[in-house]
Amino acid sequence: MTKTEKFLKEAFSGESQANRMYTLFAVKSDEEGYSQAANLFRAAAEAEAVHAANHLGALKAIRSTKENINEAISGEDHEYMSMYPEMIEAAKVEKNKGAEMSFNYANKVEKIHSQLYQKILSSLGASQERFPYYVCPCCGNTVERAPPTKCPICGAEGKLFKKID
Repeated sequence: MTKTEKFLKEAFSGESQANRMYTLFAVKSDEEGYSQAANLFRAAAEAEAVHAANHLGALKAIRSTKENINEAISGEDHEYMSMYPEMIEAAKVEKNKGAEMSFNYANKVEKIHSQLYQKILSSLGASQERFPYYVCPCCGNTVERAPPTKCPICGAEGKLFKKID
């Protein structure tokens, strides 16, 4: 990997994190009644997303759908098999219950994401029915077609799931 490629990956990561952080800062500003601050956070978040997309494009990291799905499977597998188990253990040792819960939720959902990607990969090229996914706002659990009555991971009410279609 060249130095420029390393920098592009670092910049992509930083811009992506800033996008998510500013998006969440906007929600908090709205909750506190600071609508103009929220608007600025949303505008900056959008700009950071543009930067991230440009960096990823310069890396030529967006390939065919099949290659992109395989990349996603690899990332999800790494997260639930290696990354999160180590993080969960550290949180337990440090008695950080909030982090432990957050890591556990993510770990369980990353395995589901891998399975969903594998399922869609196996049907690429075939006639595909289009249906929505639903995402739990508390743990990120992702399900096909319809939300459960209650999230099996965190217990959130199914009616809270966000429809993605």
